[in-house]
Amino acid sequence: MNRLRSHVELQIDDAYRGIIDRRFLRQVLHQALAQEKVPPAELCLTITSDERLQELNRTFRQVDAVTDVLSFPLLSPQGDPFVAPPDGLLHLGDIVISYPRAQEQAQQYGHSLQREMAYLIVHGLLHLLGYDHQRQEDWERMRWREEGILAALSCFLKG
Repeated sequence: MNRLRSHVELQIDDAYRGIIDRRFLRQVLHQALAQEKVPPAELCLTITSDERLQELNRTFRQVDAVTDVLSFPLLSPQGDPFVAPPDGLLHLGDIVISYPRAQEQAQQYGHSLQREMAYLIVHGLLHLLGYDHQRQEDWERMRWREEGILAALSCFLKG
């Protein structure tokens, strides 16, 4: 039996290539996908600068400010793919994270950079899966899932 496995494409800016553990990023994503019971899927995770996040935020959300994570889902708001994937993989979309913002927030919140990166990855993934936080009840539901996934990941997260 040919069993498909999720595929994660990583794009890391040159400035951060030697300091980011690619294996850790993939592990977080694969574990989070498993926690959400997502069938075999494909997504792209990009680690970049504050400037690039601000540019993307301005272009796609009309908000001229830096942010920590942006998600670009390929699923409809109902969670169905726009087009059925011929390769058997569910194409989820893209997550883009500002590495400098993650560093700053880890220090601000008093936890490790690894924990902050895991949180931002999970937050971005949940957006790809249709979660949102525009209304209070949606924020609470999303936060509950984030914490549940992070708790399941705690065995390999540092501080």
